Amino acid sequence: MAGTVPLYVPRPQKNVSSPAATESAAVKWILITAAGLVLFWLIALPLIVVLTEALKKGWDVYLAALTDPDARSALRLTLLVAVITVPLNTLFGVSAAWAVTKFRFRGKGFLITLIDLPFAVSPVIGGLIFVLVFGAHGWFGPWLSAHDIKIVFALPGIILATLFVTFPFVARELIPLMEDQGTQEEEAAITLGARGWQVFFRVTLPNIKWGLLYGIILCNARAMGEFGAVSVVSGHIRGETNTLPLHVEILYNEYQFSASFAVASLLLLLALVTMIMKSWLSRKNVH
Repeated sequence: MAGTVPLYVPRPQKNVSSPAATESAAVKWILITAAGLVLFWLIALPLIVVLTEALKKGWDVYLAALTDPDARSALRLTLLVAVITVPLNTLFGVSAAWAVTKFRFRGKGFLITLIDLPFAVSPVIGGLIFVLVFGAHGWFGPWLSAHDIKIVFALPGIILATLFVTFPFVARELIPLMEDQGTQEEEAAITLGARGWQVFFRVTLPNIKWGLLYGIILCNARAMGEFGAVSVVSGHIRGETNTLPLHVEILYNEYQFSASFAVASLLLLLALVTMIMKSWLSRKNVH
């Protein structure tokens, strides 16, 4: 019909594949093989060596190393430190993430910087800080000695050092998650009459539960495997202030290689349990 404008019918566009998807099969398998070799060399091979050396002299030597009184004491101390530090860091992480993501206040950037500080500071420096503060010649050393309070070279110092190196893990898992979720659901709950704790337990916590569990697992793994900061504040008192990583070092320095690798295999077992739980949570979160 004259004067009419023909309708424009767009042509269907072809699917444009990403450059990575157009690579040849040879390139794909070369990359996969290279990654597998790196993982085998840096991760799998050391684990195999640990297990091989641990069982090199037989099961009797292996079990004797694990049932040694010093090894059992180190295991108890490691678990005790984890039992104390992980709940405290969980409480701090949830509180910090809640404050950072749900409120506006001055100094928020500074608070985030403090949370990230243990990631930037060497664990050895973190342990040295507590020695300079609570040691015999530290800021509070004379006062602590006068009141017969022992922090450095005792359980409180180990707990403080472990808290320092592990407290960012829970907060750092929750902050991005809670930022993505926003505050709409909490605001709606408040509008409907819910109070602070009701909002947290019925709205916020169900939304962050998998991220929270993931952060707790990572925090627990770091707490049980921490060496640097704990080494500085522990004093290496055998049977009293040695955790499992410190006990491994002592045995190795004494040329008790089979015993040291046996105790190291126990740490490896704890790490594997942690990784299995992490993988399970990741699949659970996806589904």
